[in-house]
Amino acid sequence: MDPTIFLYLSSGLFLGWSLGANDAANVFGTAVASRMVKFRTAAIILTIGVIAGAIVSGAGAAHTLSKLGAINALGGAFMVAFSAAAVVAWMTITGLPVSTTQAVVGAIIGWNLFTGSVTDYSVFKTICATWIASPVLTGFFSYFLYKGVMKWLEKTQIHIIRLDALTRIGLVVAGALGAYSLGANNIGNVMGVFIGANPFRDLHAGVFEFSGLQQLFLLGGIAIAVGVFSYAKRVMMTVGTSIAPLTPVGAFVVIISTSLVLFLFASEGLEFALASIGLPTIPLVPVSSSQAVVGGVVGIGLIKNAKNIKWSVVGRIGLAWIQTPVIAALVCYVFLFFLQNVFGQTVYNASEYRLSNQLLVHHGDAVDAKALSAVVSKNFTTSGALKSAIDKALPDLPYKTSLKLVDDSLVEAITVDPAKFAALEKLNVIGPKRLEALRSLNDKTFTYRWELVQALADGTPEWKLKPNTVLNKPYNKEIQKDLDLVMDAYVAKMK
Repeated sequence: MDPTIFLYLSSGLFLGWSLGANDAANVFGTAVASRMVKFRTAAIILTIGVIAGAIVSGAGAAHTLSKLGAINALGGAFMVAFSAAAVVAWMTITGLPVSTTQAVVGAIIGWNLFTGSVTDYSVFKTICATWIASPVLTGFFSYFLYKGVMKWLEKTQIHIIRLDALTRIGLVVAGALGAYSLGANNIGNVMGVFIGANPFRDLHAGVFEFSGLQQLFLLGGIAIAVGVFSYAKRVMMTVGTSIAPLTPVGAFVVIISTSLVLFLFASEGLEFALASIGLPTIPLVPVSSSQAVVGGVVGIGLIKNAKNIKWSVVGRIGLAWIQTPVIAALVCYVFLFFLQNVFGQTVYNASEYRLSNQLLVHHGDAVDAKALSAVVSKNFTTSGALKSAIDKALPDLPYKTSLKLVDDSLVEAITVDPAKFAALEKLNVIGPKRLEALRSLNDKTFTYRWELVQALADGTPEWKLKPNTVLNKPYNKEIQKDLDLVMDAYVAKMK
Protein backbone atom coordinates (compact mmCIF):
# COMPACT_ATOMS: atom_id res chain seq x y z
CA MET A 1 0.00 0.00 0.00
CA ASP A 2 1.44 3.36 -1.06
CA PRO A 3 1.54 5.60 2.06
CA THR A 4 1.33 8.76 -0.09
CA ILE A 5 -2.28 7.84 -0.90
CA PHE A 6 -3.21 8.80 2.66
CA LEU A 7 -1.72 12.24 2.02
CA TYR A 8 -4.11 12.64 -0.90
CA LEU A 9 -6.99 11.33 1.21
CA SER A 10 -6.41 14.14 3.70
CA SER A 11 -8.36 16.53 1.48
CA GLY A 12 -11.33 14.16 1.66
CA LEU A 13 -11.06 14.20 5.46
CA PHE A 14 -10.95 18.01 5.35
CA LEU A 15 -14.11 17.98 3.22
CA GLY A 16 -15.72 15.57 5.69
CA TRP A 17 -14.90 17.93 8.56
CA SER A 18 -16.37 20.86 6.62
CA LEU A 19 -19.54 18.90 5.85
CA GLY A 20 -19.97 17.89 9.49
CA ALA A 21 -19.37 21.44 10.69
CA ASN A 22 -21.88 22.91 8.23
CA ASP A 23 -24.52 20.36 7.23
CA ALA A 24 -25.19 19.13 10.79
CA ALA A 25 -27.30 22.27 11.12
CA ASN A 26 -29.74 20.81 8.59
CA VAL A 27 -30.51 17.89 10.90
CA PHE A 28 -30.53 19.34 14.40
CA GLY A 29 -30.15 23.11 13.96
CA THR A 30 -33.77 23.98 14.64
CA ALA A 31 -33.97 21.50 17.55
CA VAL A 32 -30.82 22.85 19.26
CA ALA A 33 -31.73 26.48 18.65
CA SER A 34 -35.20 25.94 20.14
CA ARG A 35 -33.51 24.40 23.24
CA MET A 36 -35.44 21.15 22.88
CA VAL A 37 -32.28 19.10 22.33
CA LYS A 38 -28.90 19.82 23.89
CA PHE A 39 -26.03 20.35 21.47
CA ARG A 40 -23.99 17.52 23.03
CA THR A 41 -26.92 15.08 22.67
CA ALA A 42 -27.44 16.18 19.07
CA ALA A 43 -23.73 15.78 18.32
CA ILE A 44 -23.65 12.22 19.72
CA ILE A 45 -26.75 11.18 17.73
CA LEU A 46 -25.30 12.82 14.62
CA THR A 47 -21.99 11.00 15.04
CA ILE A 48 -23.61 7.57 15.37
CA GLY A 49 -26.13 8.20 12.59
CA VAL A 50 -23.64 9.66 10.12
CA ILE A 51 -21.11 6.85 10.54
CA ALA A 52 -23.83 4.17 10.31
CA GLY A 53 -25.32 5.76 7.19
CA ALA A 54 -21.91 6.07 5.55
CA ILE A 55 -20.95 2.43 6.18
CA VAL A 56 -24.30 0.74 5.54
CA SER A 57 -25.81 2.80 2.72
CA GLY A 58 -23.06 5.10 1.48
CA ALA A 59 -22.29 3.17 -1.71
CA GLY A 60 -25.67 4.06 -3.24
CA ALA A 61 -24.82 7.76 -3.48
CA ALA A 62 -21.10 7.47 -4.09
CA HIS A 63 -21.37 8.04 -7.86
CA THR A 64 -24.07 10.73 -7.72
CA LEU A 65 -21.98 13.47 -9.34
CA SER A 66 -19.93 11.24 -11.66
CA LYS A 67 -21.79 12.41 -14.77
CA LEU A 68 -20.43 15.93 -14.34
CA GLY A 69 -16.79 14.89 -14.66
CA ALA A 70 -14.75 11.70 -14.74
CA ILE A 71 -11.76 12.57 -12.54
CA ASN A 72 -9.03 10.10 -13.49
CA ALA A 73 -5.98 11.21 -11.48
CA LEU A 74 -5.36 11.08 -7.74
CA GLY A 75 -3.89 14.60 -7.74
CA GLY A 76 -7.02 15.93 -9.42
CA ALA A 77 -9.27 14.12 -6.94
CA PHE A 78 -7.25 15.60 -4.06
CA MET A 79 -7.65 19.14 -5.34
CA VAL A 80 -11.37 18.80 -6.12
CA ALA A 81 -12.03 17.66 -2.55
CA PHE A 82 -9.66 20.25 -1.05
CA SER A 83 -11.17 23.15 -3.01
CA ALA A 84 -14.71 22.19 -2.05
CA ALA A 85 -13.66 21.76 1.59
CA ALA A 86 -11.92 25.14 1.68
CA VAL A 87 -15.00 26.94 0.39
CA VAL A 88 -17.37 25.13 2.76
CA ALA A 89 -15.00 25.78 5.69
CA TRP A 90 -14.89 29.48 4.84
CA MET A 91 -18.70 29.69 4.72
CA THR A 92 -18.89 27.73 7.99
CA ILE A 93 -16.59 30.21 9.75
CA THR A 94 -18.93 33.01 8.67
CA GLY A 95 -21.84 31.02 10.13
CA LEU A 96 -23.66 30.50 6.83
CA PRO A 97 -25.32 27.17 5.90
CA VAL A 98 -24.12 26.16 2.43
CA SER A 99 -24.36 23.01 0.36
CA THR A 100 -21.38 20.65 0.21
CA THR A 101 -22.89 19.29 -3.00
CA GLN A 102 -22.77 22.79 -4.50
CA ALA A 103 -19.12 23.12 -3.57
CA VAL A 104 -18.23 19.71 -5.02
CA VAL A 105 -20.17 20.47 -8.22
CA GLY A 106 -18.28 23.73 -8.62
CA ALA A 107 -14.91 22.08 -7.96
CA ILE A 108 -15.62 19.31 -10.50
CA ILE A 109 -16.48 21.91 -13.14
CA GLY A 110 -13.23 23.70 -12.28
CA TRP A 111 -11.35 20.44 -12.90
CA ASN A 112 -13.20 19.97 -16.20
CA LEU A 113 -12.26 23.47 -17.36
CA PHE A 114 -8.61 23.05 -16.38
CA THR A 115 -8.20 19.66 -18.06
CA GLY A 116 -10.33 20.37 -21.12
CA SER A 117 -12.87 17.71 -20.17
CA VAL A 118 -16.54 17.85 -21.11
CA THR A 119 -19.15 18.96 -18.57
CA ASP A 120 -22.63 17.54 -19.01
CA TYR A 121 -24.52 20.81 -18.70
CA SER A 122 -27.90 19.11 -19.04
CA VAL A 123 -27.19 17.33 -15.74
CA PHE A 124 -25.81 20.56 -14.29
CA LYS A 125 -28.95 22.50 -15.22
CA THR A 126 -31.15 19.84 -13.64
CA ILE A 127 -29.16 20.00 -10.40
CA CYS A 128 -29.29 23.82 -10.43
CA ALA A 129 -33.07 23.68 -10.85
CA THR A 130 -33.34 21.64 -7.64
CA TRP A 131 -31.30 24.28 -5.81
CA ILE A 132 -34.29 26.57 -6.40
CA ALA A 133 -37.05 23.96 -6.13
CA SER A 134 -35.94 22.36 -2.84
CA PRO A 135 -36.20 25.44 -0.56
CA VAL A 136 -39.45 26.51 -2.26
CA LEU A 137 -40.98 23.05 -1.79
CA THR A 138 -39.81 22.78 1.81
CA GLY A 139 -41.25 26.20 2.57
CA PHE A 140 -44.54 25.10 0.98
CA PHE A 141 -44.67 21.88 3.04
CA SER A 142 -43.68 23.66 6.27
CA TYR A 143 -46.36 26.30 5.76
CA PHE A 144 -49.24 23.85 5.39
CA LEU A 145 -47.93 21.17 7.79
CA TYR A 146 -47.49 23.74 10.54
CA LYS A 147 -51.02 25.04 10.01
CA GLY A 148 -52.37 21.49 10.11
CA VAL A 149 -50.43 20.56 13.25
CA MET A 150 -51.52 23.70 15.07
CA LYS A 151 -55.19 23.06 14.24
CA TRP A 152 -54.83 19.47 15.47
CA LEU A 153 -53.26 20.67 18.73
CA GLU A 154 -56.12 23.13 19.24
CA LYS A 155 -58.70 20.36 18.83
CA THR A 156 -56.93 17.74 20.98
CA GLN A 157 -55.78 20.23 23.67
CA ILE A 158 -52.81 18.08 24.72
CA HIS A 159 -51.32 19.11 28.06
CA ILE A 160 -48.26 21.28 27.62
CA ILE A 161 -46.02 18.87 29.58
CA ARG A 162 -47.07 15.90 27.43
CA LEU A 163 -46.69 17.99 24.28
CA ASP A 164 -43.19 18.97 25.35
CA ALA A 165 -42.21 15.32 25.90
CA LEU A 166 -43.70 14.18 22.58
CA THR A 167 -41.98 17.00 20.71
CA ARG A 168 -38.59 16.14 22.20
CA ILE A 169 -39.00 12.48 21.23
CA GLY A 170 -40.11 13.47 17.74
CA LEU A 171 -37.12 15.78 17.28
CA VAL A 172 -34.66 13.10 18.41
CA VAL A 173 -36.17 10.40 16.17
CA ALA A 174 -36.40 12.71 13.16
CA GLY A 175 -32.86 13.93 13.82
CA ALA A 176 -31.51 10.38 14.03
CA LEU A 177 -33.07 9.49 10.69
CA GLY A 178 -31.73 12.73 9.24
CA ALA A 179 -28.24 11.94 10.54
CA TYR A 180 -28.34 8.51 8.92
CA SER A 181 -29.43 10.09 5.63
CA LEU A 182 -26.70 12.71 5.91
CA GLY A 183 -24.05 9.99 6.14
CA ALA A 184 -25.60 7.83 3.42
CA ASN A 185 -26.23 10.63 0.91
CA ASN A 186 -23.20 12.85 1.47
CA ILE A 187 -20.38 10.39 2.00
CA GLY A 188 -20.23 10.13 -1.79
CA ASN A 189 -19.42 13.85 -1.92
CA VAL A 190 -16.71 13.41 0.71
CA MET A 191 -14.98 10.24 -0.50
CA GLY A 192 -16.54 9.52 -3.90
CA VAL A 193 -13.66 11.00 -5.91
CA PHE A 194 -11.23 8.63 -4.14
CA ILE A 195 -13.03 5.36 -4.85
CA GLY A 196 -10.79 4.72 -7.85
CA ALA A 197 -7.70 4.86 -5.62
CA ASN A 198 -9.09 3.21 -2.48
CA PRO A 199 -6.07 1.87 -0.51
CA PHE A 200 -8.13 -0.41 1.74
CA ARG A 201 -8.67 -4.13 1.12
CA ASP A 202 -11.65 -6.25 2.12
CA LEU A 203 -11.44 -7.80 5.59
CA HIS A 204 -12.95 -11.23 6.25
CA ALA A 205 -13.42 -12.80 9.68
CA GLY A 206 -15.81 -15.73 9.43
CA VAL A 207 -19.28 -14.41 8.64
CA PHE A 208 -18.11 -10.85 9.28
CA GLU A 209 -17.02 -8.90 6.20
CA PHE A 210 -15.84 -5.28 6.11
CA SER A 211 -15.25 -4.16 2.54
CA GLY A 212 -12.53 -1.74 1.50
CA LEU A 213 -15.21 0.71 0.37
CA GLN A 214 -16.87 0.57 3.79
CA GLN A 215 -13.50 1.25 5.44
CA LEU A 216 -13.03 4.28 3.18
CA PHE A 217 -16.50 5.52 4.08
CA LEU A 218 -15.86 4.90 7.79
CA LEU A 219 -12.85 7.20 7.56
CA GLY A 220 -14.99 9.87 5.91
CA GLY A 221 -17.76 9.35 8.47
CA ILE A 222 -15.34 9.91 11.35
CA ALA A 223 -14.15 13.13 9.70
CA ILE A 224 -17.79 14.31 9.45
CA ALA A 225 -18.31 13.48 13.12
CA VAL A 226 -15.23 15.51 14.14
CA GLY A 227 -16.66 18.46 12.20
CA VAL A 228 -19.96 18.09 14.08
CA PHE A 229 -18.32 18.26 17.52
CA SER A 230 -15.78 20.94 16.73
CA TYR A 231 -17.67 23.61 14.81
CA ALA A 232 -21.33 22.77 14.05
CA LYS A 233 -22.99 24.78 16.82
CA ARG A 234 -22.49 28.19 15.21
CA VAL A 235 -24.20 27.22 11.96
CA MET A 236 -26.98 25.49 13.91
CA MET A 237 -27.78 28.78 15.64
CA THR A 238 -27.84 30.63 12.29
CA VAL A 239 -30.40 28.21 10.88
CA GLY A 240 -32.43 27.93 14.06
CA THR A 241 -32.56 31.54 15.32
CA SER A 242 -31.08 34.07 12.91
CA ILE A 243 -33.67 33.64 10.12
CA ALA A 244 -36.87 33.58 12.19
CA PRO A 245 -37.82 32.52 15.74
CA LEU A 246 -39.12 28.94 16.00
CA THR A 247 -41.18 27.11 18.59
CA PRO A 248 -40.32 23.45 19.35
CA VAL A 249 -43.29 22.32 17.25
CA GLY A 250 -42.08 24.52 14.42
CA ALA A 251 -38.62 22.97 14.68
CA PHE A 252 -40.16 19.51 14.36
CA VAL A 253 -42.21 20.57 11.29
CA VAL A 254 -39.06 21.95 9.60
CA ILE A 255 -37.18 18.67 10.05
CA ILE A 256 -40.13 16.62 8.74
CA SER A 257 -40.62 18.95 5.76
CA THR A 258 -36.92 18.80 4.89
CA SER A 259 -36.95 14.99 5.06
CA LEU A 260 -40.04 14.88 2.82
CA VAL A 261 -38.39 17.01 0.13
CA LEU A 262 -35.21 14.93 0.21
CA PHE A 263 -37.37 11.82 -0.19
CA LEU A 264 -39.21 13.27 -3.21
CA PHE A 265 -35.94 13.84 -5.07
CA ALA A 266 -34.34 10.52 -4.06
CA SER A 267 -37.05 7.83 -4.18
CA GLU A 268 -36.86 5.43 -7.10
CA GLY A 269 -40.03 3.75 -5.81
CA LEU A 270 -41.97 7.02 -6.00
CA GLU A 271 -40.64 7.69 -9.49
CA PHE A 272 -41.78 4.26 -10.64
CA ALA A 273 -45.21 4.66 -8.97
CA LEU A 274 -45.83 8.03 -10.62
CA ALA A 275 -44.79 6.72 -14.03
CA SER A 276 -46.95 3.61 -13.72
CA ILE A 277 -50.11 5.74 -13.39
CA GLY A 278 -49.08 8.16 -16.13
CA LEU A 279 -48.08 11.11 -13.93
CA PRO A 280 -44.95 13.28 -14.42
CA THR A 281 -41.94 12.03 -12.47
CA ILE A 282 -39.61 13.95 -10.17
CA PRO A 283 -35.94 13.94 -11.25
CA LEU A 284 -33.64 11.84 -9.08
CA VAL A 285 -30.84 14.33 -8.45
CA PRO A 286 -28.80 15.37 -5.40
CA VAL A 287 -30.71 17.95 -3.35
CA SER A 288 -29.15 20.33 -0.85
CA SER A 289 -30.46 19.74 2.64
CA SER A 290 -28.99 23.15 3.59
CA GLN A 291 -31.23 24.92 1.12
CA ALA A 292 -34.25 22.78 2.02
CA VAL A 293 -34.09 23.50 5.75
CA VAL A 294 -33.73 27.25 5.19
CA GLY A 295 -36.85 27.15 3.01
CA GLY A 296 -38.67 25.33 5.82
CA VAL A 297 -37.76 27.96 8.40
CA VAL A 298 -38.92 30.75 6.08
CA GLY A 299 -42.20 28.89 5.42
CA ILE A 300 -43.10 28.85 9.11
CA GLY A 301 -41.91 32.42 9.52
CA LEU A 302 -44.44 33.50 6.89
CA ILE A 303 -47.28 32.01 8.94
CA LYS A 304 -46.41 33.81 12.15
CA ASN A 305 -45.41 37.17 10.73
CA ALA A 306 -43.37 37.85 7.62
CA LYS A 307 -41.94 40.90 9.37
CA ASN A 308 -40.24 38.59 11.89
CA ILE A 309 -38.17 36.99 9.12
CA LYS A 310 -34.73 38.52 8.95
CA TRP A 311 -34.62 38.95 5.22
CA SER A 312 -31.09 40.36 5.38
CA VAL A 313 -29.92 36.99 6.77
CA VAL A 314 -31.90 35.14 4.08
CA GLY A 315 -30.26 37.38 1.49
CA ARG A 316 -26.78 36.61 2.84
CA ILE A 317 -27.53 32.88 2.72
CA GLY A 318 -28.93 33.14 -0.82
CA LEU A 319 -25.84 35.04 -1.95
CA ALA A 320 -23.65 32.36 -0.37
CA TRP A 321 -25.54 29.72 -2.38
CA ILE A 322 -24.77 31.56 -5.61
CA GLN A 323 -21.15 32.17 -4.66
CA THR A 324 -20.35 28.64 -3.44
CA PRO A 325 -20.13 26.75 -6.80
CA VAL A 326 -18.56 29.72 -8.60
CA ILE A 327 -15.87 30.25 -5.97
CA ALA A 328 -15.23 26.49 -5.70
CA ALA A 329 -14.70 26.28 -9.48
CA LEU A 330 -12.27 29.23 -9.49
CA VAL A 331 -10.37 28.00 -6.42
CA CYS A 332 -10.06 24.50 -7.90
CA TYR A 333 -8.84 25.86 -11.26
CA VAL A 334 -6.15 28.05 -9.66
CA PHE A 335 -5.03 25.37 -7.19
CA LEU A 336 -4.81 22.78 -9.98
CA PHE A 337 -2.48 25.12 -11.87
CA PHE A 338 -0.10 25.35 -8.89
CA LEU A 339 -0.36 21.66 -8.07
CA GLN A 340 0.59 20.72 -11.63
CA ASN A 341 3.10 23.43 -12.57
CA VAL A 342 4.73 24.26 -9.23
CA PHE A 343 4.57 20.95 -7.37
CA GLY A 344 4.78 18.71 -10.45
CA GLN A 345 1.78 16.54 -9.54
CA THR A 346 -0.42 14.75 -12.07
CA VAL A 347 -3.95 16.16 -12.02
CA TYR A 348 -5.12 14.49 -15.23
CA ASN A 349 -4.06 11.19 -16.74
CA ALA A 350 -3.79 11.58 -20.50
CA SER A 351 -6.59 9.64 -22.17
CA GLU A 352 -7.24 8.61 -25.75
CA TYR A 353 -10.53 9.38 -27.44
CA ARG A 354 -11.00 7.92 -30.90
CA LEU A 355 -14.15 7.90 -33.00
CA SER A 356 -14.33 4.70 -35.04
CA ASN A 357 -16.53 3.46 -37.87
CA GLN A 358 -17.71 0.62 -35.62
CA LEU A 359 -18.88 3.19 -33.07
CA LEU A 360 -20.82 5.12 -35.71
CA VAL A 361 -22.49 1.90 -36.83
CA HIS A 362 -23.31 1.19 -33.19
CA HIS A 363 -25.12 4.56 -32.97
CA GLY A 364 -27.02 3.85 -36.19
CA ASP A 365 -29.16 6.50 -37.88
CA ALA A 366 -28.82 8.91 -34.96
CA VAL A 367 -25.51 10.14 -36.41
CA ASP A 368 -24.51 11.27 -39.91
CA ALA A 369 -21.43 9.09 -40.42
CA LYS A 370 -20.45 10.83 -43.66
CA ALA A 371 -20.28 14.25 -41.98
CA LEU A 372 -17.95 12.82 -39.33
CA SER A 373 -15.62 11.08 -41.79
CA ALA A 374 -12.88 13.68 -41.19
CA VAL A 375 -13.01 13.03 -37.43
CA VAL A 376 -13.01 9.22 -37.60
CA SER A 377 -9.79 7.47 -36.49
CA LYS A 378 -8.19 10.68 -35.22
CA ASN A 379 -6.80 10.59 -31.67
CA PHE A 380 -7.83 13.22 -29.13
CA THR A 381 -6.27 13.57 -25.68
CA THR A 382 -9.30 15.15 -23.99
CA SER A 383 -13.04 14.69 -24.23
CA GLY A 384 -13.43 18.42 -24.81
CA ALA A 385 -11.24 18.35 -27.91
CA LEU A 386 -13.26 15.50 -29.45
CA LYS A 387 -16.57 17.17 -28.64
CA SER A 388 -15.41 20.39 -30.30
CA ALA A 389 -14.47 18.43 -33.44
CA ILE A 390 -17.86 16.64 -33.47
CA ASP A 391 -19.77 19.90 -32.94
CA LYS A 392 -17.83 21.55 -35.78
CA ALA A 393 -18.63 18.71 -38.17
CA LEU A 394 -22.25 18.37 -37.03
CA PRO A 395 -23.35 21.67 -35.45
CA ASP A 396 -27.01 20.58 -35.35
CA LEU A 397 -26.34 17.28 -33.56
CA PRO A 398 -28.35 17.08 -30.31
CA TYR A 399 -26.28 17.83 -27.22
CA LYS A 400 -26.97 14.50 -25.53
CA THR A 401 -26.11 12.54 -28.69
CA SER A 402 -22.83 14.41 -28.97
CA LEU A 403 -21.98 13.64 -25.34
CA LYS A 404 -22.83 9.96 -25.82
CA LEU A 405 -20.50 9.78 -28.83
CA VAL A 406 -17.70 11.29 -26.76
CA ASP A 407 -18.26 8.92 -23.83
CA ASP A 408 -18.29 5.88 -26.12
CA SER A 409 -15.08 7.02 -27.84
CA LEU A 410 -12.87 6.61 -24.76
CA VAL A 411 -10.25 3.95 -25.53
CA GLU A 412 -9.82 1.67 -22.51
CA ALA A 413 -8.54 -1.64 -23.95
CA ILE A 414 -10.39 -3.80 -21.40
CA THR A 415 -9.11 -7.38 -21.09
CA VAL A 416 -11.39 -9.88 -19.36
CA ASP A 417 -8.87 -11.47 -17.00
CA PRO A 418 -9.91 -14.94 -15.72
CA ALA A 419 -7.90 -14.34 -12.53
CA LYS A 420 -10.34 -11.58 -11.49
CA PHE A 421 -13.45 -13.66 -12.12
CA ALA A 422 -13.30 -15.35 -8.71
CA ALA A 423 -13.61 -11.98 -6.93
CA LEU A 424 -16.76 -11.15 -8.89
CA GLU A 425 -18.21 -14.60 -8.22
CA LYS A 426 -17.50 -14.22 -4.50
CA LEU A 427 -19.65 -11.09 -4.32
CA ASN A 428 -22.66 -13.34 -4.89
CA VAL A 429 -24.56 -10.44 -6.48
CA ILE A 430 -24.36 -11.06 -10.22
CA GLY A 431 -26.72 -13.80 -11.41
CA PRO A 432 -25.39 -17.15 -12.74
CA LYS A 433 -26.42 -16.53 -16.37
CA ARG A 434 -24.73 -13.15 -16.41
CA LEU A 435 -21.60 -14.62 -14.83
CA GLU A 436 -21.52 -17.39 -17.42
CA ALA A 437 -21.75 -14.84 -20.26
CA LEU A 438 -18.82 -12.97 -18.69
CA ARG A 439 -16.81 -16.17 -18.30
CA SER A 440 -17.24 -16.93 -22.02
CA LEU A 441 -15.30 -13.71 -22.79
CA ASN A 442 -12.20 -14.68 -20.79
CA ASP A 443 -8.91 -13.37 -22.25
CA LYS A 444 -10.71 -11.23 -24.84
CA THR A 445 -9.79 -7.55 -25.15
CA PHE A 446 -12.24 -4.80 -26.04
CA THR A 447 -11.13 -1.38 -27.27
CA TYR A 448 -14.21 0.37 -25.94
CA ARG A 449 -16.39 -0.16 -22.88
CA TRP A 450 -19.56 -0.33 -25.00
CA GLU A 451 -18.07 -3.26 -26.95
CA LEU A 452 -17.82 -5.32 -23.76
CA VAL A 453 -21.39 -4.35 -22.81
CA GLN A 454 -22.58 -5.41 -26.28
CA ALA A 455 -20.68 -8.69 -26.10
CA LEU A 456 -22.30 -9.49 -22.75
CA ALA A 457 -25.76 -8.71 -24.15
CA ASP A 458 -25.04 -10.97 -27.13
CA GLY A 459 -24.06 -13.74 -24.70
CA THR A 460 -27.36 -13.69 -22.83
CA PRO A 461 -30.53 -11.55 -22.81
CA GLU A 462 -29.95 -11.21 -19.06
CA TRP A 463 -27.37 -8.50 -19.83
CA LYS A 464 -29.50 -6.67 -22.41
CA LEU A 465 -30.81 -3.23 -21.49
CA LYS A 466 -34.42 -2.44 -22.34
CA PRO A 467 -35.59 0.76 -24.11
CA ASN A 468 -34.86 3.79 -21.94
CA THR A 469 -38.34 4.49 -20.55
CA VAL A 470 -39.37 5.27 -16.97
CA LEU A 471 -41.06 1.88 -16.58
CA ASN A 472 -37.84 0.12 -17.57
CA LYS A 473 -35.63 2.15 -15.21
CA PRO A 474 -35.65 -0.32 -12.28
CA TYR A 475 -34.65 -3.23 -14.56
CA ASN A 476 -31.96 -1.23 -16.36
CA LYS A 477 -30.54 0.08 -13.09
CA GLU A 478 -30.14 -3.48 -11.83
CA ILE A 479 -28.15 -4.36 -14.95
CA GLN A 480 -26.13 -1.14 -14.66
CA LYS A 481 -25.13 -1.99 -11.08
CA ASP A 482 -23.80 -5.36 -12.26
CA LEU A 483 -22.00 -3.68 -15.16
CA ASP A 484 -20.38 -1.26 -12.71
CA LEU A 485 -19.07 -4.23 -10.70
CA VAL A 486 -17.60 -5.74 -13.86
CA MET A 487 -15.96 -2.47 -14.89
CA ASP A 488 -14.58 -1.92 -11.38
CA ALA A 489 -12.92 -5.33 -11.63
CA TYR A 490 -11.41 -4.95 -15.10
CA VAL A 491 -10.76 -1.22 -15.57
CA ALA A 492 -7.52 0.10 -14.07
CA LYS A 493 -7.75 2.34 -11.00
CA MET A 494 -6.60 5.95 -11.20
CA LYS A 495 -3.13 6.88 -10.01
